[in-house]
Amino acid sequence: MTVHTQTLARDQNARIKQLDGYSDSALVAELRPTQSTVGFREVARKRRRLHSEPVAGGSTSFRRRIPVVRGPGGRLFLLDNHHFARALYDEGVAAVPVAIVADMSPLTTGDFWQVCEDRGWCHPYDAAGRRHETSLLPGEVGELTDDPFRSLASAVRRAGGFVKSAAPYSEFGWADFLRRQIPRAALDADFDQAVGTALALAISPAAAHLPGWLGPGDRRVTYSAGRRGAAPFPGVY
Repeated sequence: MTVHTQTLARDQNARIKQLDGYSDSALVAELRPTQSTVGFREVARKRRRLHSEPVAGGSTSFRRRIPVVRGPGGRLFLLDNHHFARALYDEGVAAVPVAIVADMSPLTTGDFWQVCEDRGWCHPYDAAGRRHETSLLPGEVGELTDDPFRSLASAVRRAGGFVKSAAPYSEFGWADFLRRQIPRAALDADFDQAVGTALALAISPAAAHLPGWLGPGDRRVTYSAGRRGAAPFPGVY
């Protein structure tokens, strides 16, 4: 890191106010994504779960708080729970509790995204796993697009293929790994069969570099057992 870069970093950090999960509420339609895709199967699954949660007046009474950061213009940017936010949006839920982790509103747009990337708070990749400019990230959760391999990764984790990790966007790493191994046509033709194939791949040595890898000798965990890694934003959920 050059002296100039170090100076810029110090200046950016000086303008960032850590809020440690300050509670507030936000309109779901105004939340800004920090990734481009979700798995629509996962969104549908969360929508089904929402039907069992009490909803009144277009807002929910659940205790979960979505971690966000305040960015340029005072907009709130999601740090996690994009699937949950999209499910709320699709269900017509108006507002949701949020936990504001940091106030980065004094930063320029360019500096904001640079800090987000430095901290692992954004994932500007398309549905094929290709990186794109942060300017192409969706403007609202309703614009998130489908990455079926992201749904596949979640299904494999629930089936015990790997455990949830605190590493940022770890399941996208699994999605990209499976994307290289399983043809999209096979996934579209039979999702359940693809899960079986993916489970075998997940415990193989080829996946040992991925966060949450269990390996062949450790694949005794099931989703229902509830074994999970640490949340990336403790105390928020």
